[in-house]
Amino acid sequence: MEKNTDKIENAVAAFRNPYSCAQTIYAAFADKIDEEKLAYYKAMSGGRSEGGFCGALFAARNFVPEEKRGELDKFFEENTGALTCKEIKTKFKTPCADCVKFAGMGILKFSK
Repeated sequence: MEKNTDKIENAVAAFRNPYSCAQTIYAAFADKIDEEKLAYYKAMSGGRSEGGFCGALFAARNFVPEEKRGELDKFFEENTGALTCKEIKTKFKTPCADCVKFAGMGILKFSK
């Protein structure tokens, strides 16, 4: 069984090679990769999810209990500057790989 930090490292390494931001989180934390879900997460990447959320955050929210999503959002925003892809990229200039890293860290922190 891989260490939890390995999941974050694997997600960051898979970003853009071959996966999008949301796909990297899904692929790193899912028990089994489903091609339909992989396609779904690709469509939700790059701020295309409802509300323009960062794709990595959008995917991460699906791995934490609903009652912890607010805490995840707060943690993510504190580390990236915002919740939406557009703000993260334009206003805060946070690299997407960092968004993947913080989304993964948030899963580990709030999925318990």
